[in-house]
Amino acid sequence: MLVTILDRMLFASFLRAYLICLVSTLSLYVVVDLFTNIDDFFQPGRSGPEIARHVLTFYGYRTIQYYDRLCEAISLLAAMFTVAWSQRNNEIIPMLSAGVSTHRFLRPILAGAVLMLTLGVVNQEVVMPYIAPALVTDRDDPEGTHELYVQGCYDPNRVHIDGLQAIRREQAVRYFHVTLPATPKSEMKHLTALRAEYIPPMAKPESPMEKQELSGGWLMTGTSPAELSEGTYDPEMIKMLDKGRFFLFVREATFDRATRGQKTQAFASTFALHELMQRTDVGRMNTLAVTFHMRLTRPIVGMLLVIMGLSIVLRDQTRHVFISAGLCLVMCAVFFAVVFGGKFLGTADYLSPALAAWLPVLVFGPIAIALYDAIHT
Repeated sequence: MLVTILDRMLFASFLRAYLICLVSTLSLYVVVDLFTNIDDFFQPGRSGPEIARHVLTFYGYRTIQYYDRLCEAISLLAAMFTVAWSQRNNEIIPMLSAGVSTHRFLRPILAGAVLMLTLGVVNQEVVMPYIAPALVTDRDDPEGTHELYVQGCYDPNRVHIDGLQAIRREQAVRYFHVTLPATPKSEMKHLTALRAEYIPPMAKPESPMEKQELSGGWLMTGTSPAELSEGTYDPEMIKMLDKGRFFLFVREATFDRATRGQKTQAFASTFALHELMQRTDVGRMNTLAVTFHMRLTRPIVGMLLVIMGLSIVLRDQTRHVFISAGLCLVMCAVFFAVVFGGKFLGTADYLSPALAAWLPVLVFGPIAIALYDAIHT
């Protein structure tokens, strides 16, 4: 397809409008949220540079999350502003008089929307999983000194862990409970440790000596029972170091998983969600399945939103811009009501996860095609 000067001009106008909408909405979000929760940042004993660094770090991560949530809406706003500027400058009527159809006029704008929606998918699949631990950190706990709730979780080897309270800075859990499954090599065992510290794989702390040799698991101290008889436990699962001291080997039951499992799961990549769906030890499978299928339909849903918004604006080019904006606002409200309604029905098991995710496409797909075809050319 030949790229003309008109295409480049409209594409640049779309990118400019997108940047303006993005910066303005992000700035508004940061200002409102900062002044609403400003007491959480100004804590006793912290210097001005430390507070400023914490504020910049916190909102640096949160703006990425905010962008992930509003990617589709910002694309729609940018497309509408691009068309509105063209109408305001009386650029559309001369193009129509020159034989350029409205559909041809919209191609670079739609191409820009596709590009930005693709960028949103990349952000969702690559950036969000990487910064997930920072996104679930409380604004009033930058040092990780607050106590965290510990939720039970399983490791792939069927070991179950639980606990009472955890400290993020120390990567430790108090009153740590472990259930070892029955295997051909061992019996089912229940152990309780006063304290358990998670040591990541390949970690090499300076002391004590056993930490340098063992990693990828939990170092349990003050354990009851203090000893296990040989032949009653699997040494590939747990190793007795001394009386009351054990090392539990795990692959996925990490500190983050035990304290933030459900929160960080929402930021996992689509591939990671698919892997979780293949397991039988993950709770709330409906929620996981609905999230997975909505990831697949998200680019399509975003494009339908942009197409319907542009179609409403251009359906009657003599209509006042504020009336068109109001109609788009109503359309967006109905659109997102169907999206979140489908998500609720799928999570509550009223609809299958696939149908719940594809419901907005089935409802608004034909409407978007009809509205786009009805644009005066």
